[in-house]
Amino acid sequence: MSFRDLRNFTEMMRALGYPRLISMENFHTPNFMLVSEVLLWLVKRYEPQSDIPGDVDTEQDRVFFIKAVAQFMATKAHIKLNTKKLYQADGHAVKELLKVTSVLYGAMNTQGGECAHLPEEDSTKFKFDLGSKIADLKAARQLASEITSKGAVLYDLLGKEVELREARTESLGRPLEINEAEKVMKIAINSVLEEVQKTKDMLNNVALDEASLEAKIEKRKVELERSQKRLQTLQSVRPAFMDEYEKIEEQLQKQYSTYLEKFRNLTYMEQLLDDHRRTEQEMFEEAANMLRLIQNRLKEEEQHLLKSGAGNDDSDIEIQEDEGSDSEGDLQITRHHITTEPLLPGRIGTRIVGSMQGGDTEEDDDSGDSEIDLDEDEDEEEEDDLEDDSMEISPGKSSLRARKPEPLVQSDNDF
Repeated sequence: MSFRDLRNFTEMMRALGYPRLISMENFHTPNFMLVSEVLLWLVKRYEPQSDIPGDVDTEQDRVFFIKAVAQFMATKAHIKLNTKKLYQADGHAVKELLKVTSVLYGAMNTQGGECAHLPEEDSTKFKFDLGSKIADLKAARQLASEITSKGAVLYDLLGKEVELREARTESLGRPLEINEAEKVMKIAINSVLEEVQKTKDMLNNVALDEASLEAKIEKRKVELERSQKRLQTLQSVRPAFMDEYEKIEEQLQKQYSTYLEKFRNLTYMEQLLDDHRRTEQEMFEEAANMLRLIQNRLKEEEQHLLKSGAGNDDSDIEIQEDEGSDSEGDLQITRHHITTEPLLPGRIGTRIVGSMQGGDTEEDDDSGDSEIDLDEDEDEEEEDDLEDDSMEISPGKSSLRARKPEPLVQSDNDF
């Protein structure tokens, strides 16, 4: 027993409305009368219609009372109580009493907190009852519809009661004729006998049908046994063509393996061929790009050389027209021009540089011949370089040779 348990028990009992004041000192010593009174009050509070005897005078009555209370709480509230501790009626019994008291106290708190929601709970409970008895509701509706239809039929029949009453009284008042009654009875007997005969015929037919079905079943069984025996014999005997079939199957397996090998090789070779073609295409594209770049570069150099060549020709003309220059000065100037002027790429032919002044001396002739020889040597070197370039770039050979610049129109410098 703990002080907290005892305090909680007393407060809960006070909140539940126990009429007697319970002190904490009441359970220091065994007090069976107080324990029995509290148990009986709790049972009545849980179930007002419970019937538990309250006699605790003798020892047997006390044992019976404790057992009855424990059984009631176990069956109704699903609370397991220790009868030994309850019988001690001391501080240990407070723990057992606290189990029942806590349940009642929690129910009271829950009920107090849900008082505002009672209409909703009632409607929910009503709906739940209807849902649980939906079958009874359907049966009641069906019976109500039947009662309505039967009432309507009964009302119609009662409306015809006046006419039927007259026919009924007339039939009752008329004397009964035995001949007619006998005739009607014979007709009824004959109809019943016919129905009996039909039933007998059907039974006989059923017997015949049963016999025919049994015969068919036996026949099918015999055929089944014969078929099974034939199947066993066929399974045991090896067919004549089986050896040839096995040989052909082996050959087919070999042919299939050969086919697989060739198919794999063919696929591999096709893959290699595709790779090779792809590589060649890439190389061709690279060569084409390189050739295009070289052509563009050559065009730029050619344009640059054309511009620079035109400027050098103008300077040569001015120098040759100077008065007071002798033949040796002219020769040095023309040589300097020949050595400094680059030959245009793709331009085949000799460049002859001279002046409008005539020369009668042999030195002038020798100088002219030397200039021609130098031009021819330089032209041959340029032609060799062009041939080397054409050997390296074969696709653009014809295009480079075909694209020759036109000679400059300088009639004064031609020899």
